[in-house]
Amino acid sequence: MQTFKTIHDLRNYLDDLRANGKSIGFVPTMGALHEGHLSLIREAKEENDVVVCSIFVNPIQFNNSSDLEKYPRTIETDMQLLIQEDCDVLFFPDEKEMYPVPSTEQYDFGDLDKVMEGEHRPGHFNGVAVVVKKLFEIVEPQRAYFGLKDYQQMVIVHKLTKDYNIPVEIVPCSIVREENGLAMSSRNERLSLTERTQAALIYQTLKMVKIKSGFATITEVKEFVVKQFRKQKNMKLEYFEIVDMYSLQPLRTWAQSTTVIACIAVWVGNVRLIDNIILFS
Repeated sequence: MQTFKTIHDLRNYLDDLRANGKSIGFVPTMGALHEGHLSLIREAKEENDVVVCSIFVNPIQFNNSSDLEKYPRTIETDMQLLIQEDCDVLFFPDEKEMYPVPSTEQYDFGDLDKVMEGEHRPGHFNGVAVVVKKLFEIVEPQRAYFGLKDYQQMVIVHKLTKDYNIPVEIVPCSIVREENGLAMSSRNERLSLTERTQAALIYQTLKMVKIKSGFATITEVKEFVVKQFRKQKNMKLEYFEIVDMYSLQPLRTWAQSTTVIACIAVWVGNVRLIDNIILFS
């Protein structure tokens, strides 16, 4: 695996590959890699000649400085995992390399970033857009791979590519779950064993939502979810929304859309977890 810390060196290396007709798949990450990330690497390996993975904990997408400080950083372990998966290229710049001067870009995603994660994490998606656009311009991949756990992020990144005519295909990849159903996330490493067991309730609840979506009203489903978490001492529901998969706007009735996803954010102790389930597509 080739490793690069500077934009200049990475670009030179990738330019030579492109000149030889090689296709490039890209997996952007913030490290603390787990099976979910590795599944993206595998999918990219199947569809491209060369796979580039980036590891960069992007400070400007954290609206909570404490969350940034606590975010796990495991570069040595991450590198070993990437080598085992036969990843071709690792790009792991530092903050100065990515932001030699403070970022001032502002993006307009209409209503896509006004709900759910955007509502509860002000500025988050602007920070995501800044770093993703910069990474796309550095790597210039044919395809980029994103996990469906961060569904709202994937929709916004797709809009970013359309708005700015970035010639990259956004490839959505299935959520990878632990044995108890908990969606794999780097943040899971901060859960105690007890909390990890408790967190299984998130996916259990989403599966019940999918069953209920066939006959209960949206209001009834939301009330069910609120009750599920109200009785949990160490868990706090931040939001639960049933939205159109493309506009991301909350629905009042099932008749409003034929493409519907349920999205949730829950605090388990001091760790914030998100998940979703497609109800109709």
